[in-house]
Amino acid sequence: MSVKGTITDAKTGESLIGVSVVPKNLPGSGTVTDYDGVFSLNVQRGTILSISYVGYQSVEVTANSEKIDIKLNESSELLDEVVVIGYGTAKRKDVTTAISSVSTKDLEQRPIVSAGQAIQGKAAGVSVMSPNGTPGAEMSIRVRGTTSINGSNDPLYVVDGVPVDNINFLSPNDISSIQILKDASSAAIYGSRAANGVIIITTKAGEKGNAKISFNAQLTLNKVSEKIKPINTAQYVELQKEIGAVSLPDGLTDQTNWFDEAYSTGTMQSYQVSVSDGNEKTRYFLSAGYLDEKGTLNSAFFKRYNFRANLESDIRKWLTVSANVSYSDNVSNGLIQGFGSNRGGVVLSVINTPTYTPIWDVNNPNQYNTEFNGVNITSPLENMERSKNNKKKENRLIASGNLLFKFMPELTMKSSFTLDRRNAIETTFLDPITTAWGRNQYGEGSDLRNMNTILVFDNVLTYTKSFNKHNVEGMAGTSYTDSDYTNSWIYGSHYRNGSIQTLNAANKITWNNTGSSGSQWGIMSYFGRVAYNYDSKYLFTANVRADGSSKLHPDHRWGTFPSFSAAWRMSSESFMQDLEWLDDLKIRGGWGQTGNQSGIDDYSYYSNYSIVRQDYTKAGDEHVVPSVEMKSLRTTDLTWETTTQTNVGLDITALKNRLTVTMDYYYKRTTDMLMDVTLPAGATFATSIKRNEGEMTNKGFEFAVSSKNLIGTFSWDTDFNISFNKNRLEKLALKKIYEDARTSDQINENVVRNEPGRPIGGFYGYISDGVDPETGDLIYRDVNGNGREDVGDRTYIGDPNPDFTFGMTNTFSWKDLTLSVFIQGSYGNDIYNASRMETEGMFDGLNQSTRVLKRWRVPGQITDVPKANFNIKNSSYFVEDGSYLRVKDITLSYNFRNNFLKKLGVNKLQPYFTATNLITWTSYMGMDPEVNQWGNQSNKGYIQGIDWGTYPHSKSFVFGVNVEF
Repeated sequence: MSVKGTITDAKTGESLIGVSVVPKNLPGSGTVTDYDGVFSLNVQRGTILSISYVGYQSVEVTANSEKIDIKLNESSELLDEVVVIGYGTAKRKDVTTAISSVSTKDLEQRPIVSAGQAIQGKAAGVSVMSPNGTPGAEMSIRVRGTTSINGSNDPLYVVDGVPVDNINFLSPNDISSIQILKDASSAAIYGSRAANGVIIITTKAGEKGNAKISFNAQLTLNKVSEKIKPINTAQYVELQKEIGAVSLPDGLTDQTNWFDEAYSTGTMQSYQVSVSDGNEKTRYFLSAGYLDEKGTLNSAFFKRYNFRANLESDIRKWLTVSANVSYSDNVSNGLIQGFGSNRGGVVLSVINTPTYTPIWDVNNPNQYNTEFNGVNITSPLENMERSKNNKKKENRLIASGNLLFKFMPELTMKSSFTLDRRNAIETTFLDPITTAWGRNQYGEGSDLRNMNTILVFDNVLTYTKSFNKHNVEGMAGTSYTDSDYTNSWIYGSHYRNGSIQTLNAANKITWNNTGSSGSQWGIMSYFGRVAYNYDSKYLFTANVRADGSSKLHPDHRWGTFPSFSAAWRMSSESFMQDLEWLDDLKIRGGWGQTGNQSGIDDYSYYSNYSIVRQDYTKAGDEHVVPSVEMKSLRTTDLTWETTTQTNVGLDITALKNRLTVTMDYYYKRTTDMLMDVTLPAGATFATSIKRNEGEMTNKGFEFAVSSKNLIGTFSWDTDFNISFNKNRLEKLALKKIYEDARTSDQINENVVRNEPGRPIGGFYGYISDGVDPETGDLIYRDVNGNGREDVGDRTYIGDPNPDFTFGMTNTFSWKDLTLSVFIQGSYGNDIYNASRMETEGMFDGLNQSTRVLKRWRVPGQITDVPKANFNIKNSSYFVEDGSYLRVKDITLSYNFRNNFLKKLGVNKLQPYFTATNLITWTSYMGMDPEVNQWGNQSNKGYIQGIDWGTYPHSKSFVFGVNVEF
């Protein structure tokens, strides 16, 4: 039969365009309403039609007549969405703070290893970068800028209510939701650990009456594009005549393409399966996964096994019991990076190794060639061999049990106990034959082990009450955290051969580098929250948390961190009712304080001592005991690093929920920064002291918009966010200048300098004004005006902090075919390309990049590349614009749904293809602009944007399938 009808707005009677009308059992054969709100469809009598439209409540009607008129009611589903906040939940419309939600709908179709990758470019105010392309490398995540120098700048991660230090153990496929608490008024409920924001992750759970088996499989191919090309042998010989560092024999020819030998196509396989179901009383979710990633540099890999069980049961009407168990086991093998090729750096040695040399020593077939005519270098293959047998293994068990007591509908209490246990083993082995370093050490090996056990006991009492238009929530709780850490290490050398790699085959055990240690820390916390709103129109929230940490001095270890926020839903006022296009308009404001005590040792306020073993092999010293040397001074007033933040925000929802806009302005000031201060030589026996030393500010603006541009059979959605942040180091007390990040051994000077009045991590050196056409040397500006070149000419030459970062996702759908395009980037940040010192320095016998072919050779020549043996310094010559725009992901998927699959019990069959890092627009001359040699070291947060032989990122091509039964 032919069914025809009109669909209108139940309130206004307005015809609705593009409403989806789909037979319930034939999802691929529907239609949409035209400009007059009219639809027509041929179906069998009695067919159930599903009617859906953005911003309206979905309905189902039965086709029993040829004429059907349908009225749709507006939906507040978007505003009624429940978001997770600290120790509780709230409807999005009642949130008074700055919280970003990250979409998880496309996680199964992206080649991501960690949950951190899922956040990149998806949330305003959250900077996510992968410092290098090493398999399994940790992400660097910053929420609203850098707030600490020696302390950690990582956010606090809370997974299913459990605070954890990283999320590498978590399979992205297990994630149900990601919420990011960005301002202090939202994060202060976590007090001492929330200065850098809080990322709350909730994993999937079983649902009542929804038995489901899901399977996801991915095969990823990774490829590094060659962007830095080395000169050939003839060009190398000509260059060496100018440098004069190496005497070369005649007749040399190209023998080895080191790029082809070192790099290959990397692969990643990922498999994830889950089972979930539930009934009136019990619900469960079980998952297991395996990931195997092999790097583009041949020796690097990362493997992970993971298992999760989430169980929940209503034992009584007044008691719900739940358990969450997560286990992961991973192993990885990195390689030597962030070093020059003369120190085993793999990435730079691909360029620096002369192409005239063979791979193997012709006289010793089991040894790599080391004859480079006196040049201090090892080939990239030998450098990879040095770490080929190194392995980092870690298994992690997180198990929590929860009891939820429902004393009455308004009053509940939740008690949780969590065990977080990590076991890590790092082993190394280098045989005594294959490599020059191995022969020098007669083979060497090591075994380093540590175990960390953290116990968390939480009790949270919550009271909620609604009467008339008044809504009240009160929450109070306690949290106790105890950590016990032990480690041991042992080194050995002098192996007979490479057959046995364990330390029992080493003839020498290093007597002064073998031992064990342990430490403990604990935090006791009391917290509470009061929230009130009147008719969801006037909203107010106040939090307070008190934390006591064993790391701080007993007289100053307790810190109190309050916050409050308020919001006004202006759209609910009578004078706004005539604006039919406006669904919701809310103004927010908040203030709060959070603390930080990460990045310092467990006993930081004590005087620390080093134990120095004495040589007992000397005659008469057979029974000598170790000496004890003071390392750092006692700090009697060591207390919390505190960040105070003010936030003002605006939330807009319009056009029947088709457009949402969020804007925020914030100002953060960090005081009493915890810092490791180096003492002047000779001032005391100690070399350092932990102090509350300085102040830093961050201020910025965030803008995010989500729009449904087209709806119906063909739909087009856009999500865009942009973030601006300005950082400034305001004050340092005892030590006024901090320097770090030494570059190439040829220069051996720090290039990062921090002092008050400047953004964090500034590059410091000489200003290069180009190449002198007469001499071919770099011209260094006389900054201090004394007429000569000296250290007084050094100044700030670059800023690694971006002006803004951004991300945009466009999703196009036609029936069951979906195309998603995600772009992200950064603008205004500088990169110090220290790699060019090694590949363009022209100061020794290292091979160079083809850029040196443009070098100055004769007086009067105009070029931007100086002569061989130029006066090389840390200078603006090596500072480059690190801005980039990247097509991060393009995903094409199709969801097969038909009666045949349904008969087989297949609810979803969705193959997909994803291309990652497909195109990058940048003026940066290195292999990738998303780079930081120092990675995400917790005590090196002030070092950013340095590239020195860093493992490059890859283009990825992913073939995958999602199946659901």
